[in-house]
Amino acid sequence: MNEITAITPQLKDKTRCNIFIDGRFYCGLTLETTIKYRLKAGQTVDPVFLSEIQLESEKNTALDKALTHLCATRKTEKQIRDFLSKKGYLPAVVEFVLEKMRGYNFLNDSEYAESYVEAQGAKKGERLIRMELKAKGVSEEEIDGALENLNEETQEDAARKILEKYMRGKNADKETLSKAFRYLMSKGFTYETAKSALSELADLDGE
Repeated sequence: MNEITAITPQLKDKTRCNIFIDGRFYCGLTLETTIKYRLKAGQTVDPVFLSEIQLESEKNTALDKALTHLCATRKTEKQIRDFLSKKGYLPAVVEFVLEKMRGYNFLNDSEYAESYVEAQGAKKGERLIRMELKAKGVSEEEIDGALENLNEETQEDAARKILEKYMRGKNADKETLSKAFRYLMSKGFTYETAKSALSELADLDGE
């Protein structure tokens, strides 16, 4: 058995509180559940019991929060998992929600990656898009599949437009072009694509 050492309200959600066991954060619970089971600081409790009452009482609450979070913009599984974990939900509750959302096809990392590549391909290079998708929890296999739709012509066009915007009001001297090249690389474009964009700029200036 362990001791509940503190029960504190959550700052961002007044309907929930944080449960601390033996001085460490254990989980988040709704105030309704806390009151229903008469939980209080100083009480001896079995952590398994806390997990059980949270799992039963908060499945639907967690699902509602996840769906609301999803409404703003599409999310990956990792983003939903991180969101619910930060809310204090136990892994069992989080997995329940993820399974439900997969069943409704509200979560599909492969489709998310394809949409992301389509939206970002005209503004960023392949390397940066890959890095951002990886940070969002999309698997390498799903990223590879999505990037197959990113053709070389699209990337070259994107690099040209970004370069044109960068060079406005600047002289095309060696130092500025070197900075422009590094700028394109920082946007995730390959060496070849960045070099091609700069070559086209030089050709236009030479006409």
